[in-house]
Amino acid sequence: MKPYLLLFLLSSLLSTAQIVPRNLLQKNYPLETVQHLLIPLDQWTPYPKTPAAWQKAITDSVRTGLIQRGEVAAAKPLLPLTATLTLEYVRTANRTHYEEITFNRRHDLLDLTMAEAVEGKGRFTDAIVNMVWAICEESYWGIPAHIGTQKAGSGLPDVEERTVDLFAAETAAVLALTDYLVGGQLDKVSPLIRKRIYHETNIRLFEPIQVPNRYGYLRKDVKANNWNSWIMSNWMTATLFLERNEQRRAQMLHAAMSGLDLYLNGLGEDGGTDEGPMYWFAAGGCVFDALETLESASGGKINIYDQPIIRNMASYVYKMHIANAYFVDFADADPMLRPDGLMLYRFGEKIKDDTLKQFGAWGFRTFGITRVINSFQRQRQVWNVLTVKAVQEIPNAPFTNVPEVWFPDVQVMAARSKTLFVATHAGHNAESHNHNDVGDFIVYAKGEPVIIDAGRGTYTANTFSGRRYKLWFTQSQYHNLPIINGYGQKDGLAYTAKNVAYRKNEASLKMDMAAAYPKEAGLRNWWRTVQLNRKKETVEISEEYQLEKAPQNLTQVFLTLSQVTTTTPGTVTFEGPNHPSVKLSYDAKRWNVRTEPVSLGTPDDEAFKTSWGTGKTIQRVLLEQISPVSKGKHRFVFSLAN
Repeated sequence: MKPYLLLFLLSSLLSTAQIVPRNLLQKNYPLETVQHLLIPLDQWTPYPKTPAAWQKAITDSVRTGLIQRGEVAAAKPLLPLTATLTLEYVRTANRTHYEEITFNRRHDLLDLTMAEAVEGKGRFTDAIVNMVWAICEESYWGIPAHIGTQKAGSGLPDVEERTVDLFAAETAAVLALTDYLVGGQLDKVSPLIRKRIYHETNIRLFEPIQVPNRYGYLRKDVKANNWNSWIMSNWMTATLFLERNEQRRAQMLHAAMSGLDLYLNGLGEDGGTDEGPMYWFAAGGCVFDALETLESASGGKINIYDQPIIRNMASYVYKMHIANAYFVDFADADPMLRPDGLMLYRFGEKIKDDTLKQFGAWGFRTFGITRVINSFQRQRQVWNVLTVKAVQEIPNAPFTNVPEVWFPDVQVMAARSKTLFVATHAGHNAESHNHNDVGDFIVYAKGEPVIIDAGRGTYTANTFSGRRYKLWFTQSQYHNLPIINGYGQKDGLAYTAKNVAYRKNEASLKMDMAAAYPKEAGLRNWWRTVQLNRKKETVEISEEYQLEKAPQNLTQVFLTLSQVTTTTPGTVTFEGPNHPSVKLSYDAKRWNVRTEPVSLGTPDDEAFKTSWGTGKTIQRVLLEQISPVSKGKHRFVFSLAN
């Protein structure tokens, strides 16, 4: 891999921010304490061990569904992972063809395992054996997009250098769950199967993850993102189920706990994340997976649920909820999620957060079991099926969205009135999964999108490379931001908002965005204030600026899915099938308006064809200043059209 690509990959996994050395797990539970508290492997039974026990623990409909999923998985052909398929990543930039096969192997394995565990008739055992053996035979447990961290670089994996990415850890965990849930059946086929599971997990996860200074997600001097908690939670699962040497089992568990501390150390006191709600389920959600595993493996004695940072981290996800399936989607987030209500309910129960419990119950009632096994964080999916009975029995209490929230560490504000919702942020352009979007904002009406952040495209070889900011959806020119002298914002920690001020009583966020733009834009200052006026039912964007000289051009961008009408000077009307008409008021003497659709013609764009709903067209509304001046101020007001 070329040096700049390696550096870029590293920067995509980590972001610079204040590190607070809380070290909650290490300080409260040193290795000697963990060794004392840890339940021995042969005595630890977190999940049912027999079909009869499963039948008591889950509903009949869940049991039937699990068996049906196993039948579907058993009927599938076992597709090969060829060398040329691996090479597609470097040859064509495609990463989805390989990932579809490798991910489905793991999904199918747990579907088969759960079906056999709850039924116990042996009819899925051979399919399980075939899948376990095929996975153990794979040259690399990760994905081609992550091979580049090896010294040989991207391409085919070097089997002599084992490296641990997200999916190597995921693979180890699914094999560990298989060993626990149906290990007895595997032994009847051959005692070599479980021996192989341990051997491969040991050389692919247990040994390489403990190489000092090897992995960016275990660095102490930077803020870790979802890679840390995602990998640590799966490392814990694999360790606790597979490692039979109790001394080594405790040592590795403690090492994973110390690793998880690094993620918690990088959070601000508000618990916010710059990765957005989608990645929260693979970040903060994985923290919960780890804490739940630790609690179970210690009989409840390893427990930090009472720590304020855990409560704040958990509450982030419902504070970023807009309505229905919509969540705030800054950076590489998806706008629509089917939240895992069962996991959220369990998390709320552990930290005694009634709002999170209600949000989880709402998510379950609205979306059902959103990820019955066929997903990542697989230990979470097993806990989920064991939670259905309890959540079904709780009263049908409504969930009430938070009226306003401010996360000072990541500088994100969200507020709602009776009909309007606005979210905006300041921050900098070196965040995890960064887009150049300091000062961006979104507006929803009656829970439906009007002014949007497009979100992310399909992940390809371009996504986390030196070509990232050539992708339209990472550029500020395709966010709700000004283009000044033809320049958009730049990427990097230096490109940041300054003098950020949040006013709760006014539901407003003010910042100077000038430093987010390159010097060539000629900015001295560019003040933007985003405010929700609840009395008037308006969202107001006020700007005041000073440039070195009058710019050649100045354009304000608004991104939307709505049908746009611009025939009335001074008004842009946004019409949508599910939201009331919204108008944007502007000074027609100073601005011309035009619209243009966003072209979706590359493999990087495929996700946008469905992420907002099939058939939706993303378009830019462009307000172009008629006679640009070096110093000025203006205001754009969004309000209900009638």
